[in-house]
Amino acid sequence: MSQQKMFNVAVVGATGAVGEQIIGLLEKRDFPIAELKLLSSARSAGKKVTFKGKEYTVEEATPESFKGVEIALFSAGGDVSKALAPHAVKHGAVCIDNTNAYRMDPDTPLVVPEVNLDKVNEHKGIIANPNCSTIQMVAALKPLQDKYGISRIIVSTYQAVSGAGSRAIDEMLRQTREVLDGNEANPDILPVGSLPVKHQIAFNAIPQIDKFQDNGYTLEELKMVRETKKIMDDESIDVTATCVRIPVVYGHSESVYVELKQDYELEDVKKLLADAPGVVLVDDPAGQRYPLATDAAGKPDVFVGRLRRDLGHARGLNLWIVSDNLLKGAAWNAVQIAEYIAIEKP
Repeated sequence: MSQQKMFNVAVVGATGAVGEQIIGLLEKRDFPIAELKLLSSARSAGKKVTFKGKEYTVEEATPESFKGVEIALFSAGGDVSKALAPHAVKHGAVCIDNTNAYRMDPDTPLVVPEVNLDKVNEHKGIIANPNCSTIQMVAALKPLQDKYGISRIIVSTYQAVSGAGSRAIDEMLRQTREVLDGNEANPDILPVGSLPVKHQIAFNAIPQIDKFQDNGYTLEELKMVRETKKIMDDESIDVTATCVRIPVVYGHSESVYVELKQDYELEDVKKLLADAPGVVLVDDPAGQRYPLATDAAGKPDVFVGRLRRDLGHARGLNLWIVSDNLLKGAAWNAVQIAEYIAIEKP
């Protein structure tokens, strides 16, 4: 038996929420690492991180950080990816980018392993991780597309504050305590954007994630529209999205309506989803069992339930989809891609 090749790996954004999850998964999965580089901004450089019992010092990410690196996992923001990923590629690394920097670049594969893993082989140095909300939706809808075809998707998301970073989590917890004590919430973080206007997230729902665009949609909503078409390899699918931030720490929830191109039997759809890779069917209305963010947190799967035939469209189907936004929605998806590269790379 040939010996497993070992890889020099870099994690960019090592001290962030997703970076920490990536490092944890690399350790848990016993990824074949020869040398590990943990990189971050200058502000976070110098921090200590333990990996497999060994203490690593986080270094500032620079163009020269990628000498000898073979796989680089980026989760430090789009500007960092745009500035440094080309240098990593120049040094011979394959980059798996968890930001919006390259997702819609026609030369960059946008990959969800359960949906289009074969696209990894088309990369030119960079592979993009989709938006967290898109990942869980397409993982659940791909089996339906393959069997019945999909003509339309309407999705409303209920997204955890961890999607906006650790400062947003802290703000939600602080505001919750303040409001319960009868004090002002004093919002400072959400919604994330260039405007100074901020809203209370505790005991609230904010119908804005990312900046508003000229057409009235937010960038998060347009990401879901564009990325779904690219991942599903079907520009004819009509997609519309409304993305909402809610006071949940981990786990995005989605109400999804799809119109299929062919007639279906509900029991056939349930079996299809129950057998789909990476998907867990939780659909027992009589027992009040359905996917919950609290159950999905800390798990790598996509949970689907509340399946029901639409009352107004013969081929319409309603679903409830939940997944941990930092795991399947980010870190786990990236590590799955890295594992595929490790197997395929000679």
